[in-house]
Amino acid sequence: MSQMSAVEIGSFGGPEVLRLTQRPVPVAGAGEVLIRVAASGVNRPDVLQRSGAYPPPPGASDLPGLEVAGVIESGDSAAMAEAGLSVGDRVCALVAGGGYAAWCVAPVGQCLPVPAGFDDVQAASLPETFFTVWSNVFDRGRLQPGETLLIQGGTSGIGVTAIQMAKAFGATVIATAGSDDKCAACRQLGADHAINYRSQDFSAVARELTGGKGVDVILDMVAGDYVAREVECLAEDGRLVIIAVQGGVNASFNAGLVLRRRLHITGSTLRPRPVAFKAAIARSLGEKVWPLLEQGKIKPVIHSTFDAARAADAHALMETNQHIGKIVLTWS
Repeated sequence: MSQMSAVEIGSFGGPEVLRLTQRPVPVAGAGEVLIRVAASGVNRPDVLQRSGAYPPPPGASDLPGLEVAGVIESGDSAAMAEAGLSVGDRVCALVAGGGYAAWCVAPVGQCLPVPAGFDDVQAASLPETFFTVWSNVFDRGRLQPGETLLIQGGTSGIGVTAIQMAKAFGATVIATAGSDDKCAACRQLGADHAINYRSQDFSAVARELTGGKGVDVILDMVAGDYVAREVECLAEDGRLVIIAVQGGVNASFNAGLVLRRRLHITGSTLRPRPVAFKAAIARSLGEKVWPLLEQGKIKPVIHSTFDAARAADAHALMETNQHIGKIVLTWS
C-alpha cells in the first residue's frame, strides 16, 4: 500500500478546515516504527495547530495528531529489539505530528505496549496526557506523597489523568471545573475537593481547604490572570507548573510572595523536546504507571469517539469545553 487516508488542515481556521485526504504512507527511519493506526487521540494542541497558533516543530509531519494506537507493521529491528518490541505488537505512541492518519511513524522510544485488557480507543487516549502529566506534575513539579495538588481544569484530558495519577501516588487533590456537574465528575474520579471556578474564588477556597497552609503544586493550563491568584494560594516552597496559556500570556503577580515563600514558577511544552527526553518519560510510565493501568487503579476516561472522517465534529466538540475526558478518532 502506497497511499493512506489522513486528515489534513486545508487552511487555518475553524473545525471545517479539517478534511479527509490521501497521503503517501510514511516510511520508518532509523530508530522508528511504522504503526497501522486504529485510533488517534484529539488534544487541545491539535486545535491550536488548526487555528494557526501552534506550528509543528521542524521535521515533524504537517498533519495534526500527537498520539496513536495500533499495530507495529515495520521498523528499525535493532531499536525494536532493544526496546522489547516486535512487528505485530499492539502499541500506543506519542508523536510530534502525523497522528491523524491511518499509518504513522513513531520513535521506538516513544512507544509503549497497549496495557493488558485495553482496546485501541482506550490506548490512544493515553500518551499525550500521561506523558504530559508525568513530566510536569512529577518531574518538574516534584509532587510527593502527602502533598496537595491543585489542578486547573479537572475534567479536561489532562485533568482526569492528573487527578487519578496524583491520587494513586498518595497526594491530596483539589480540582477546578466550570460547573457543578463537572465538579461532581472530578470527585467521582478521586479528587478530594472540587471548586466551581465560575461561582467560587479558587484561591480563597484552596487556602481554606488547606487550613491556610496553601497547596504544594499547581498544574495550570490557563495562565493569564490566574497566575496572581495561584501565587497567593501556594504553600511555602510551592511549585506552579504552567503547561498552557488559554487565559493569555501576560501575568502580573506579587513577586514578594515568591520571595517570602520560596516559590518556584516553571512551565514546559512537550512537543518540541528531543526523542531522548520523551523516551525517558516513557520508561518511567512503563515502570511506574502502566502497572496501575493494568490493575485498574487508573482508568482512561473517554468522552466520545468519532470516525476520522468526522474530525471536524470532534474539534467542534472540544471547543465547546463540554467534554469530560478524552475525544478519540477511529480508523476503519
